[in-house]
Amino acid sequence: AVGRCGGPGESHNPPLPPALLYLPDGSALPLPLEPPPGPTAAELLRRLQGALRLPPAAGDALALWLGSELLEVQLKPRHRPLRLVRHWPELLLRFSLGSPAAIAQDEPCLQLRRNVFFPKSRELELQEEELLRLLYEEAREQLQAGRYPVDPPEAAELGGLSCRLRLGPFEPGRHTELSLRPMLGELLPPGPPTRWGALFRRSREPGPSQRLLEAFARAPGPEAPPAGLYRDFLRRCHALPGYGFGGDPGAVSYTHLDVYKRQLLGRGGLRPVSVAVGLEGVTIIDPRQKHVLLSLTYPELCWELVGAVGQDGDPAGQDGDPTEPPQLWLEFDGDHEGAPVNRLLRVFSPQAELMSALIECCIELGGAAPPPEDQATPPAAAAAATPTEPGGAHGAPLRRQQSVTRPRLQRLATIDYVREGQELRRVKPPRRSASFFSRGGGGGGSYSPVAGGTGGAGSEKG
Repeated sequence: AVGRCGGPGESHNPPLPPALLYLPDGSALPLPLEPPPGPTAAELLRRLQGALRLPPAAGDALALWLGSELLEVQLKPRHRPLRLVRHWPELLLRFSLGSPAAIAQDEPCLQLRRNVFFPKSRELELQEEELLRLLYEEAREQLQAGRYPVDPPEAAELGGLSCRLRLGPFEPGRHTELSLRPMLGELLPPGPPTRWGALFRRSREPGPSQRLLEAFARAPGPEAPPAGLYRDFLRRCHALPGYGFGGDPGAVSYTHLDVYKRQLLGRGGLRPVSVAVGLEGVTIIDPRQKHVLLSLTYPELCWELVGAVGQDGDPAGQDGDPTEPPQLWLEFDGDHEGAPVNRLLRVFSPQAELMSALIECCIELGGAAPPPEDQATPPAAAAAATPTEPGGAHGAPLRRQQSVTRPRLQRLATIDYVREGQELRRVKPPRRSASFFSRGGGGGGSYSPVAGGTGGAGSEKG
């Protein structure tokens, strides 16, 4: 039953065992269930508010999710969790890449998480400590899972606030690097894989434990209330790409390897990405390198769903199943050798249909409006993103590594084209040598004009 983290339950001999609802801090709360079809997500959320004595604002800030290793979905208020659990294998067959054996053994968990459609501005207006604590716990959990790309300086500041909430005010004689070292894995998010060239540069920089200790020492003192600390943590998370977004797995064409290595290692073609869709726009993240590849607001893009089940002209076999995963096409402006062009990026994912529906819903809720001007890059991220010239302030050395929050569009294989009259002409990439010293280039796949369907705000489909 849902009470044991999902799975088919009995439809007879009521009452059913209580459902275990997992909170962001990892604890579980039993909630009684009626016989099928069972209560709706809105009814369960109201019961949860009463059980935890949460304020009315919790109904907007929080939502119920069904999630497992193969699929995570936020439930609408009208959804009935018990019914969805019974149809979970069907959802996995449609929206996941799990094998039949993995699908047969997969069981979803009923979780309490942040509502994707809750604006960040309202989040900072909350005053209730318990509600802020739940939002903090989920943000910290997502950060530790590596879902938010973050630069080391900002990661240390977030870890320092976590230290303050976990260990109390900083005490110089008690809190040292040695005492914090066993907790680094719980306080600092995982960073990108270290390359040989960065090992020598990092050997001259402060280590993770030293950065964490210095940030802990800068944290507010004993006069700061927990609610204020939770808000400070959330405010810093607001600047991280992907925070508050619904993340879905996908794959895109990659071009960051040079031609020689691609041929030698066989690592060309599609690479996995995480597509974060939220009220502000769409962000594509490299889950392995932990950095942003592309970030677009809704006025900057058009989108198209191609190949979804039930669409006109979708590629389907004789049994009605699509021959390849659906695609989410993203169209945006760019430049090619100084000339303006239109760019298309294809995202292959069985959850492309969910991404498209989420984009449409976010735009209807006001996502097409430009982001507020006061949401600037945090100082730590700005310092990591801007190289410091030699002989500048404090005599800092030149920083070669750019911020992980800055988009790296050059690593994506986009389809560039221009409009000539009534026709579209693809912009051919420049010829490149296949020598060891040349860098890879060229877009992947053939161009197929995208027409019709649903377009994003701010521009028309071409």
